[in-house]
Amino acid sequence: MNENEILKALGEVTHPAKGDKTIVELGMVDSIECVDNGVKVVLGFPKFRDPLAEYLIGGAKAALIRNFGPDVKVEVSGKVKEEAPAKKKHGLELGLEELDNVRHVIGVASGKGGVGKSTVAVNLAVALARMGYKVGLADADVYGPSVPKMTGTENVQPEAFEEIEGKEVFMPIEKYGVKWMSIGYFARPEQALIWRGPMACTALKQMILQVRWGKLDFLLIDMPPGTGDIHISLVHDIPMEGAVIVSTPQAVALADVEKGVNMFRNDSINKPVFGLVENMAWFTPEELPQNRYYIFGKDGGARMAEKYDIPLLGQIPLVQSIREGGDGGEPVALSTRADGIAFIELARRIADMVK
Repeated sequence: MNENEILKALGEVTHPAKGDKTIVELGMVDSIECVDNGVKVVLGFPKFRDPLAEYLIGGAKAALIRNFGPDVKVEVSGKVKEEAPAKKKHGLELGLEELDNVRHVIGVASGKGGVGKSTVAVNLAVALARMGYKVGLADADVYGPSVPKMTGTENVQPEAFEEIEGKEVFMPIEKYGVKWMSIGYFARPEQALIWRGPMACTALKQMILQVRWGKLDFLLIDMPPGTGDIHISLVHDIPMEGAVIVSTPQAVALADVEKGVNMFRNDSINKPVFGLVENMAWFTPEELPQNRYYIFGKDGGARMAEKYDIPLLGQIPLVQSIREGGDGGEPVALSTRADGIAFIELARRIADMVK
């Protein structure tokens, strides 16, 4: 094992935000040291630490193990290059504000994927903004970030500024009266981000705690589906006030709602569940707006809410315009149609609960 062989292995690691360029082509391999039955690699990052640093470090380690075998001792670390050009100051002489000026931090969760959690989160944020509240949304679904697509902000990247004492902060993207932040802004849409748990947690906290949110009435956190280490890390490290759970009426989805409710009520987490949102509650054809077809079952969410003594916050119909709005980057909550009003009513109920 020599330096050329190591560089060849590291050449398999591409930077998701830099097209098809590898970390070797980008000059990110700062040093290589061959030791007894092992290798130490240091990756160098610009003055502002790359939001995907932990992802790249993990990818480099996996590439070396893949090429040289599991018996080789591999150590990969990162450092900030002091010689990189200094970034401009944001003009704020105070320290990083983090979440000091956010009144309510609310998670939007689901027991399983595919129930429209992100659709509900995005439209809830827009609906709250339409009601006059100052709103932000952090896309914490690091495995499948969809907020850039749903808001039509795929081709923008948050700007980073340097604060005092070497701290850094990203400026969120603003559109539709909402401040948005997502790991999806730092990777190509088609790029699969393969995270190990600790890497995902680190990136996630950076997406929330190192953002200049400013004064907000609500910060919604679009959580990844399921119940795992990311959820535990979120509720322990972020001052989350409580959560809203999204489900569909079908039995297989409702079974996972129980897991979600029990997770938040676990003694180690102990966060309130504000209520349940039943998404895709019924299908209504655009040409027959008065008709309702309960293709996923009827009132399953209402029965589950009653069982766990939590409010049924809203029932969102399955209509074509909601899907079109998400795909087109124009959330349906911007409209005055019945589907848009459903999200306004949902926003009003949540706002009334936390006043």
